[in-house]
Amino acid sequence: MDLADLSAGDLARRIRDGEVTSLQVVNACIARIDSLEKEVGAWTHFDPEFARKQAEHCDLVRASGAAIGPLHGVPVGIKDIFDTEDFPTENGTVLDAGRRPMKDCTAVSRLKAAGCVIMGKTVTTELAVYSPGKTTNPHDPARTPGGSSSGSAAAVACGMVPLAIGSQTNGSVIRPASFCGVVGFKPSHGRISRAGVLSLSRQLDHVGVFARTVEDAALIADCLMGYDPRDPDTRPAAAAQLPVTALQVPPVEPHFAFIKTAVWDKADPATRDAFEELVGFLGGSCVEITPPEAFDHAVDHLKTVMHADLARSLIPYMNRGKAQISDILTGMIEDGEQTRAVDYNASLALRTELNGWIAEICTEFDALITPAAIGEAPLGLTATGDPVFCSSWTYLGVPAITLPLMQGENGLPLGVQLVSAPGDDARLLRNARWLSTAVADASDD
Repeated sequence: MDLADLSAGDLARRIRDGEVTSLQVVNACIARIDSLEKEVGAWTHFDPEFARKQAEHCDLVRASGAAIGPLHGVPVGIKDIFDTEDFPTENGTVLDAGRRPMKDCTAVSRLKAAGCVIMGKTVTTELAVYSPGKTTNPHDPARTPGGSSSGSAAAVACGMVPLAIGSQTNGSVIRPASFCGVVGFKPSHGRISRAGVLSLSRQLDHVGVFARTVEDAALIADCLMGYDPRDPDTRPAAAAQLPVTALQVPPVEPHFAFIKTAVWDKADPATRDAFEELVGFLGGSCVEITPPEAFDHAVDHLKTVMHADLARSLIPYMNRGKAQISDILTGMIEDGEQTRAVDYNASLALRTELNGWIAEICTEFDALITPAAIGEAPLGLTATGDPVFCSSWTYLGVPAITLPLMQGENGLPLGVQLVSAPGDDARLLRNARWLSTAVADASDD
């Protein structure tokens, strides 16, 4: 048994029960990193001795009989746009080389409170947008791992860590999770604090998680959720209790809506065939629906909001060193500078309208099913793939999860994305686990 291959939940239980130590788990992850990092390149900052010291402390705390958190002693990777007091946070740009935050962001503080061992900082694309870093796809080093949370997705996929966190402003959690064959979960907008995280767009930025099972995604997301006065989009609310709900058997068999959206023609033929097969497998439990015409323009409205907000947030980088910023990001910022206020406000108004439609649809259906990406991870390391199948859901701020349930024509992962109404995170996880189990059971028959 290689501890690096076990789920986070299993590891947390074994550490809690004294079957293994945190140090043993961390050493297994270090060994995996040592064997694969040269090819995969998932880490920007990694300090094995610091990881061991954290693990040793976790083992002393457990041995003392003190209370421990739900992820006590479990390793986690942190995307390098989350401020960390123990590591540099360089945001994927030479303009922040050597930057050392004075304190942890809220998300990292909550992971520490849950007992996690912070293994290091994972690779992000340049300023969490499009220009890729050094990471390759663990399934094929000639292919992209996706972005912008490249290192987090890749590290979880090859067992360097059982859990990692990332962010999504367009498709930066769901797409790399699909390409790397792991579970990627983007909770509803405002459910996880972004305080101390590189800000691109207050309207669109989400913190998300990577795991190898739905249960693990629920476990880490539950530790991260909660009100934070430093993030104005979080709200006081009762604890989500995601792990409890995710493990429940739905009271009735879930009823899914398959939605192609206006970008269906961008999907690879193999992706289209795979989803037609999935819909056929679900039979009467899945019905194809057509969204309202206004939904056809959701991707364009995301770009309007995102580019305008990028211009506002990243212009200081342009002022410090435009020559050191990629052409693609420079173009997006310059485009955003030309966005009219009337167009920006219209895009936000439509979002409210479409969220009303999703809330209504989700009274009839338990979740919407749609591709997570146009297909398998594309060849080449100069781009991170098209996020178009994520854009609409990020724009709306709804919860989304991708499940590694299918394969493309080259045998590489192909994610199934499930989406639900704003705030319906727990039920989405429960239905995602049901779907994962149903597909796995069918494969075993």
